[in-house]
Amino acid sequence: MMAASTTTEEPLRLSELLESGWRLLEEVEDGSAAEPSSGAPAVQRKVQRGIGLLERAASAVAELQLFSHNEELEEISSADLKFMLVPALLAALVLKQVNPSKRLEHVQRARAGFMDFLKVCKDYGIGRFQLPREVEVEVESGDESESSGSNINSVLGTDQQTAILAMASNRQAKIERYKQKKELENQLATLKPFIDGGQAEEEQIREFYLLQIKKWISTSLEEIESIDQEVAILIRRDALKQGTGTQPPRPLGPPLKPFILTRDTAQAKVFGAGYPSLATMTVDDWYEQHRKQGALPDQGISQAASAAAEKQQEEEKAEEKDDDEALRKAREWDEWKELHPRGYGNRKNMG
Repeated sequence: MMAASTTTEEPLRLSELLESGWRLLEEVEDGSAAEPSSGAPAVQRKVQRGIGLLERAASAVAELQLFSHNEELEEISSADLKFMLVPALLAALVLKQVNPSKRLEHVQRARAGFMDFLKVCKDYGIGRFQLPREVEVEVESGDESESSGSNINSVLGTDQQTAILAMASNRQAKIERYKQKKELENQLATLKPFIDGGQAEEEQIREFYLLQIKKWISTSLEEIESIDQEVAILIRRDALKQGTGTQPPRPLGPPLKPFILTRDTAQAKVFGAGYPSLATMTVDDWYEQHRKQGALPDQGISQAASAAAEKQQEEEKAEEKDDDEALRKAREWDEWKELHPRGYGNRKNMG
């Protein structure tokens, strides 16, 4: 009887985990004509496979303690430099996931990965950059948000020049970062054939991975800036959804019964006799009922508006009174002219 043969898959080495995950990231970023969408199932399978590989690589790097705060950059071997990229590559793949319900979780995890990578680079003095600050998003509702907005506007108004200078400095930093990134990509393109062909010397290998690290420093800074903007939008969106869901429904009043509005009591009796199924009321009854309920339009007018209306009425009455007085005087003058024709009382020409 033959024994069943069992085959066990050999575990990948750390370098193989890194290279396989890195290659999947490049395939997802490059895309293809058959799979143009990042949400395609085939693309997402590559994303998940790459995340799994790089997660194993990150665990191995932490277990081996390849990087220490007490070391200098020169103490790291050229073969180990590339493992410094693991957190950044993993964060980039995490961002490629397209699950809307977990988007906030994914971008926050990616930001943490980019920050871990930047902190290691800062410890070893690779590149010249400032670590991004942690951004806190405060979500306020109603009048509080409006008041905070007015406070922000007042601050910008008092320190507008400083804000403009900061924006200009940030824009200049982005331009410089873009130029450096393009220059790094050109240098990497020159060295890559030697690395892929296995013909590179140790100095070229070290230079190649240092250039890769500097390139990913620029990429990480750009991604963190974009993530911070997206996190603010996602948190406010979730807050609005929760506020809309917990808001109590507006109470509805009792349904109005149909009725016929008449001018007086006599007309109400006539309509009541002709339409016994509908209620009738006079204008006075309707006004009194709505006055008790506080539903009249003029019941919401402020005292100042009422005083202004009364004053306007008094002015109109005074103007009318002046017009009546002027009309009366004009009529008296016409009557006097009729009773006293021209030349009346002139005695000089009489003989």
